[in-house]
Amino acid sequence: MLPIAYLKGDATLPQAAGPAIICHVCNDAGGWGKGFVVAVSRRWHQPEAAYRTWFAERKRNDFGLGSVQLVQVETAKWVANMVAQVGTRPHNGRPPIRYDAVAACLATLSAHAVRLGASVHMPRIGCGLAGGEWSEVEPLIQAQLLPHGLQVFVYDYAPELVPGG
Repeated sequence: MLPIAYLKGDATLPQAAGPAIICHVCNDAGGWGKGFVVAVSRRWHQPEAAYRTWFAERKRNDFGLGSVQLVQVETAKWVANMVAQVGTRPHNGRPPIRYDAVAACLATLSAHAVRLGASVHMPRIGCGLAGGEWSEVEPLIQAQLLPHGLQVFVYDYAPELVPGG
């Protein structure tokens, strides 16, 4: 098993050759506009448009906690919208992140990455606005992605290292 590679930079600019999936955590309330999604939307319009349609049509599709929407943004590049947080704010002292939903999303993501022969790129998913703890998320990545031989890259944003950042 390859270890998780921790890099400084922008997760929307994968630092690996070949097909790539950029994943991030979305909420189940249809909200898009803060956190990592701002960087995603600056680079590509498709993930936000697809998420908003997916949410709007949720009574007729699989939208919900634990679901993944894979959106192709370039020839060999996809963004995975992963629904793993309830709402956008803490409720009764509990953060929006749902670790069981993160695990379910990562299991689905793993199957997509294996099928596409893609590496996986992400910020520290679920640990920003979703309020999660990396000590809880990292083991989920290790359990769901690494056993499949996937290369996983986790980016800590460093504007001084990002072109135009």
